[in-house]
Amino acid sequence: MPATGTTRRVTIAVAAAGISSFALLYAPQPVLPQLAEQYHLDPGGASLAVSVATGALAIAVLPIAALSEIVGRRPVIIASVVSAAVFGFLLPLAPSYPALLVLRALQGVAIAGFPGVAAAYLAERFGKAGLAAAVGAMVAGNTVGGMVGRLAAGFTAGPFGYHGALVVVAVIGLVCAVVTVVALPPGEQGTFAVTSGDRRRSEELRGHGRAVLAGLGAAVRKPVLLVQYAVALLAMGSFVALYNAAGFRLTGEPLDLSPAIASLVFLAYAMGAVSSATAGKLVGRFGRRRSLAGALVLTIAGAALTLPDSLPLVIAGFVVLTGAFFAAHSVANGWAAAEAPENARGQVGGLYTLSYYLGSSIGGAVGATVYGHAGWTWLIALTACWLAFAAAAVVSVASVVTDQGDSKGPLLRDGGDQQPATHRQQRRDQPLVLPEGPRDLAQRQGVRIPP
Repeated sequence: MPATGTTRRVTIAVAAAGISSFALLYAPQPVLPQLAEQYHLDPGGASLAVSVATGALAIAVLPIAALSEIVGRRPVIIASVVSAAVFGFLLPLAPSYPALLVLRALQGVAIAGFPGVAAAYLAERFGKAGLAAAVGAMVAGNTVGGMVGRLAAGFTAGPFGYHGALVVVAVIGLVCAVVTVVALPPGEQGTFAVTSGDRRRSEELRGHGRAVLAGLGAAVRKPVLLVQYAVALLAMGSFVALYNAAGFRLTGEPLDLSPAIASLVFLAYAMGAVSSATAGKLVGRFGRRRSLAGALVLTIAGAALTLPDSLPLVIAGFVVLTGAFFAAHSVANGWAAAEAPENARGQVGGLYTLSYYLGSSIGGAVGATVYGHAGWTWLIALTACWLAFAAAAVVSVASVVTDQGDSKGPLLRDGGDQQPATHRQQRRDQPLVLPEGPRDLAQRQGVRIPP
């Protein structure tokens, strides 16, 4: 078991890395109206400042996870947090909006190194001993980072403009990156970093590649898994679309709030911790299918609450839709992990994460475009259709997996996860596959991960 001092260092390091990464990733969201005004953009064009980063993260997360198998986890994490903070300082210096988008795409690739590798680093560092606490610290950092980045940018955009707001978040990211560099101990060397010769290394790499491809094939054969990927894509797309447009709705007529006050809507993210924990109890009582479909329907209801031009109803609607979305995400992510074939757990986690962030990227941009051209009512109609389609897919999977059959074996109920105990640990003699994403590993340790 690791020494207490080392455990404390790792806990501090991963929490700081999570704060840095997700503060930087979502910092532009509350200043989208200012970006639109500065560059004469509609909401859809401004929302690309968020979408290109999350899309780049989605595309880069699996290749970077594979790279960490060769060079080791710690170098990837360190490079990720430092380079992401550097890009944060470069953003306000962008001479044009296209240049800013290029920088955001590069920042998204840089950020991908942390969520794609951190959980594997912790697993190698601790094994089972102390892993849940360390993953919990990482999850807390992710959640706090996303909220801090949005609130810091929103509160400073008024007096300093969006340039100053992005600098403030970059400072936060850099400070946390320095903490990570200083505190993070070395992990294990990359799987292929040291070999007895080039020939053996080449053979191992080829074997690894075959195992990865076999796992990817297994990860897309089960209909129940395809449904979870669809839920991740459509639900996250709806969620980010609504939040991308929220700043325009709240700061425009007739609500006419200041950017600082409007950014307080992001406090609704705190509902994620509550609803994620509650989701596990709902699954234990009603089964995954009913719980997931119900959460998606409740997300639609929350979005509908925001239709009237009444600030209390808009706030209530965002609280309801946020809590319901996190519950749906928790159930879908846990369901995907539980149904993952033994040789494809990492690939299933990677595909779920890929779908999740692609939904954020594509859905966020499309939704903001619809809002800019047709208004809030049509945005609600669009996202309601996406969510209804996801709910219908969940109900249809009953023909393959019934409520009675979707929870095989003893369930782990710590922190609300519902995963068969038979899937707790991958055997050492199985073919090597890509490392699990932080969400997958955290779920197997009983920890919920809001985005």
